[in-house]
Amino acid sequence: MKGVHNIYHHSYTFSFLLVFLALILFHPALSTYVNTMSSSESLTISSNRTLVSPGGVFELGFFKPSGRSRWYLGIWYKKVSQKTYAWVANRDNPLSNSSGTFKISGNNLVLLGQSNNTVWSTNLTRCNARSPVIAELLPNGNFVMRYSSNRDSSGFLWQSFDFPTDTLLPDMKLGYDLKTGRNRFLTSWNSSDDPSSGNTTYKLDLRRGLPEFILINTFLNQRVEMQRSGPWNGMEFSGIPEVQGLNYMVYNYTENSEEISYSFQMTNQSIYSRLTVSEFTLDRFTRIPPSWGWSLFWSLPTDVCDSLYFCGSYSYCDLNTSPNCNCINGFVPKNPQQWDLRDGTQGCVRTTQMSCSGDGFLRLNNMNLPDTKTATVDRTIDVKKCEEKCLSDCNCTSFAIADVRNGGLGCVFWTGELVEMRKYAVGGQDLYVRLNAADLGTCTG
Repeated sequence: MKGVHNIYHHSYTFSFLLVFLALILFHPALSTYVNTMSSSESLTISSNRTLVSPGGVFELGFFKPSGRSRWYLGIWYKKVSQKTYAWVANRDNPLSNSSGTFKISGNNLVLLGQSNNTVWSTNLTRCNARSPVIAELLPNGNFVMRYSSNRDSSGFLWQSFDFPTDTLLPDMKLGYDLKTGRNRFLTSWNSSDDPSSGNTTYKLDLRRGLPEFILINTFLNQRVEMQRSGPWNGMEFSGIPEVQGLNYMVYNYTENSEEISYSFQMTNQSIYSRLTVSEFTLDRFTRIPPSWGWSLFWSLPTDVCDSLYFCGSYSYCDLNTSPNCNCINGFVPKNPQQWDLRDGTQGCVRTTQMSCSGDGFLRLNNMNLPDTKTATVDRTIDVKKCEEKCLSDCNCTSFAIADVRNGGLGCVFWTGELVEMRKYAVGGQDLYVRLNAADLGTCTG
């Protein structure tokens, strides 16, 4: 009987070990994730090894998005049921087969293909090897290379956040790093299963009087601006009223001698949000527990009024009117025949010219401010004197106020034609358009 007892005892112990090992291997909560790679380690397609960020939100490794033999190194959300990619290293140079190795070589991150040819590299030319270099996937999805002795973000030798693909993550910046001259912008995938660079970009444009983000589609070498954010007024973009009133998200816009950039942060870390550019649209996706999938929070362009050339100069688009294009009071259609056919692209003209004396202003509320190519900002004067300064310049056609006491820009002035305007039901900003006193007498404001 003693022997039988030992048999059962060993059988029970062996079974327990099998169950325990199975839990370790197949239950993610019990697994130990690795988020760093040293110079003596590598990731290969054949090994199927990945790096997982602390907290388990993001995962880095190789993937094949379609049935074709094209392999990529990228980062995706690990906890979301639908495979969602946030960054791709070799988006325009895929591996043609499953022979792929990712490692640190000569203080650079390199992706090697068949016959050890370099498919992708961080391509750093100067790197003083004062200590070992490691690669690390951070909790926010940023993949960085740094010295093992330096965890400070200012000491990163390289980071994926400086080279976006189609997705903006929390803490990631879009816009110009003025120290390096790099413009960080989003570029769409070519298709849902092809991460190569597509035709649509979302980037900061500094050629205007004020910096604005522009959604651009380029097809057959034709560049079409599809939507613009409107200028940052110190608190928000006038052309994206959808961003207002979210208590779980904070928006940041920075403009100084080192950078002009936009980013967002989540105040509730259990909520995921990402900004993604696809072919023709810019989309904000959000995942709120207990849901495991994404919800489309907003998408731009939203409607015909988001089209930049739908209504011409001195007219604005309003979804609540028919036709949607409206001349500003004191203006009439430049081409009445076209206007009657619901074509407002030629815009409107003044009924009387400004006199430069006795002029006043018509207030238009809830507006996406006009294109800022002819706009300037004056932060030095009291906002109460914006109107006075505009009247003192015969070329000034309108102004807007963003109170510096609330973080605003100050006074914004336009000296040319007013174009690309729309009126919102909620949101936007007040615009003051200069009119002849005679026209003001017939206006209700």
